[in-house]
Amino acid sequence: MKRIIILVALLFISPCLNVYAEETTQSCLTNDIQIQKRISDIGYRILNANKIDVRMIFVYQDKEKFVKVEPGLMKRQIIIYDKTMQFASSDDEIAAYLAREICKSAESYAGVFKGFVSSAQIKMAPKKYELFFDKRAVDFMVLAGYNPLGFITFIHKSQPQKRYDKVSRHNLTSKRLAHIYEYIYTKYPYFLNNNEYLDNETYQHFLLSSIENRKKLNEKIKSGLKKAVDYE
Repeated sequence: MKRIIILVALLFISPCLNVYAEETTQSCLTNDIQIQKRISDIGYRILNANKIDVRMIFVYQDKEKFVKVEPGLMKRQIIIYDKTMQFASSDDEIAAYLAREICKSAESYAGVFKGFVSSAQIKMAPKKYELFFDKRAVDFMVLAGYNPLGFITFIHKSQPQKRYDKVSRHNLTSKRLAHIYEYIYTKYPYFLNNNEYLDNETYQHFLLSSIENRKKLNEKIKSGLKKAVDYE
C-alpha cells in the first residue's frame, strides 16, 4: 500500500518538478540576455563616444575558464564573467572594466603584422602597460559620459592587495588606485568637486586606506614638482 501511495505521489510531483525546472532555466536565460544587452550597450557606447573604429565584441559568461587567456588581445573579444559582474553595482563600474579592456584590445590593432607584435608586448610586460591602460580607461569613461570615480570603487572592490610588487607582473592595487586618483584629480577635477560617490561605502574606505598616498599627491602639488610620485 505504501509503495502505491509513493508511486502515485511521484506521478503528481514529477510534472511539477519539470515545470519548476523549465521556469528556472527560462528565468536564468532571460537574466543572462538582459546582462548581455547591458554589457553590449555600455561597451559600444564607449567605442562610439571615443571614435574607436576597430571591431571588437563583448561577451558575458557565467563561469570563468580554468585556463585564463587574453581574448581581448588575440580575438578582440572582451569577456566579462559573472565573478567580475558581482563586483559591478552600477553602469559606471561596468564601464570601468570594459573601458580598460577596450584599451588593451584597441592597442592590439596597432603596429606591424596587424597588431600581433603589440599584443605580444602587452602580454609579456603587463606591469609596464597597466598604469597606461588605467589612465586611458578614465579618458574613455569620461568621453562616454560615465563617472570615472566608479573606476576607483570597482578596482577597490575587485582587486586584492599584495604585499610587494617588485617581482610581480602587476603593480600593487593601492599604487594603481593612487595613479587613477591623481589622473582624475589633475585632468577631471569636476568629478571630485561634485563628488557623487562621497557617500559610497567603498569610496569611503578607499579614502581611508589611501591617506598616505594622497598626502604624497598633495605634497607634489604644493611643491610644483612634475616628476612621478612613488606611491605605495
